[in-house]
Amino acid sequence: MARGSRLCAGASITAALLTPFALPGTAPAAAPASPVPAAATPALPAPARSGSGAPRTPADDGPSARALAREARARLLAARSVHLGFADHRAAGDRTAPATLELTLDRGGNCVGRLVMGDDGGSVALVKRGDQVWMKPDAAFWKAQLPDRRGDAVAARLKNRYLHGSTKDAVLRGMSDTCDLSVFQREAAAEPSPRTALTKGKETKVDGTKVIPLTGTEDDGKKITLYVTSAGPHRLVRATRQGPGTDQDLTFTGYDEPVPSATPAPAQSVDISELQHELEHT
Repeated sequence: MARGSRLCAGASITAALLTPFALPGTAPAAAPASPVPAAATPALPAPARSGSGAPRTPADDGPSARALAREARARLLAARSVHLGFADHRAAGDRTAPATLELTLDRGGNCVGRLVMGDDGGSVALVKRGDQVWMKPDAAFWKAQLPDRRGDAVAARLKNRYLHGSTKDAVLRGMSDTCDLSVFQREAAAEPSPRTALTKGKETKVDGTKVIPLTGTEDDGKKITLYVTSAGPHRLVRATRQGPGTDQDLTFTGYDEPVPSATPAPAQSVDISELQHELEHT
């Protein structure tokens, strides 16, 4: 079996973790040219310079849609850490597609997260501390990803333990950028923002937090809504993107809160080489 085939399971985990990072209002990432794809670049839509947002009435003496979006973008780019929550409601019936992702990451390249596939396709837990990476796909994930009972064999071999290795390993190398908030921020800052005109709505709440919704329509007709905190500092707490074939939302919480530092014990882990060995012999 060729090396690329032997590593397909590891690469599919990485690809699944990275896929959801195309934020509302961002062009999709280019197709990856290597087994470990680069993360898509998130960007907040920048309001158009004219006609952006509904005119403020005398009763609305708060920031304009443009000002709120600008500050929310700046706060995200300045964050030392953040918790991201992603949901693709259209993926619920596809066991090979990521349906939800929870990821806490910081500028030091540390992260903790969990990916859940659609249609009972299993889940993957992820921990990264420094250059050390732990990933734990469950049995349902292996069975969905590897056909002809190969998934059963791999799951039985790993016994619900973490795969452990470093970012020097080809399979895990992509985790360096995935878990590094500073990479996320640099790419977001460099990416030209779509000039989507945003309209400021009435105050509402997201998970108990008072927010101002900013709505707009992209060139492809999809509707985006950014929920920015009413009180300063104005931060993005939720973004949605909806339209034909698309129903996604992304949440941002835990700004500047530390990433949990606990790592799996050696007894809970197996070396990544065991996965490679198992794939060679199944």
